[in-house]
Amino acid sequence: MGEHGVSKRVKGANRKPVGPESRLAMVRRARKINRELAEVYPYAHPELDFRNPFELLVATVLSAQTNDLRVNQTTPALFAKYPTPEDLAAAVPEEVEELIRPTGFFRAKTKSIMGLAAALRDDFGGEVPGRLEDLVKLPGVGRKTAFVVLGNAFGVPGITVDTHFIRLARRWRWTESDDPVKIEAEVATVFPRSEWTMLSHRVIFHGRRICHARRPACGACPITHLCPSYGEGETDPEKARKLLKYEMGGFPGQRLNPPPDYPGTPAPPLGGGA
Repeated sequence: MGEHGVSKRVKGANRKPVGPESRLAMVRRARKINRELAEVYPYAHPELDFRNPFELLVATVLSAQTNDLRVNQTTPALFAKYPTPEDLAAAVPEEVEELIRPTGFFRAKTKSIMGLAAALRDDFGGEVPGRLEDLVKLPGVGRKTAFVVLGNAFGVPGITVDTHFIRLARRWRWTESDDPVKIEAEVATVFPRSEWTMLSHRVIFHGRRICHARRPACGACPITHLCPSYGEGETDPEKARKLLKYEMGGFPGQRLNPPPDYPGTPAPPLGGGA
């Protein structure tokens, strides 16, 4: 675990006194969290496998109500059979349903991805548009999905407010809201626009690996000295280390084809012992 810079970076038990925090102090603390997470996760990246904007768009829609690993294990067969919007739009729905069944809610998701494929074919010349206002008009595509695609396929900065981001933004007192659109707007005022996409990756990485929903690994967290919610989870270092997930815990990641700089091992294919 030490090679990923976690245990050696955990600060001592000196906690800041609880009390009102000024806006300026919060912004400074938030930006320091981002800088320190960049040191912990220099390899942070989108955890969906994709080779082009179309694949990323479909994979992101499929990721609703499931994890990226299950999507990554499912999409190779889907994209092998339907590599383009035109192919997917003309598919037999029951065949698509069977292919994406492992992701859950497969009937609704089939309707969404076939609908967005038809819209891409009919309205955008078979190409994924690179504008927010166009993306959110596609079936099954909301702001979160649109920002994933814009940030990672087109290089357009955006904040991806998923369940992990919401949880950590609230724990870190960046917001008191639980509304994704409000959180996006509030966090956008704290960080430079150029940081939005990578900030999203780092926060989501941290939420998946250390700052879990039910039992955060506080005792193995590298930013305890910046966290006003320290102590909500397991504070004993040894017990906390056992809670770490993915590469932080020595386990496979979520991608079957991770980036070259990813320090963990690739996830197994479907049926490969995930």
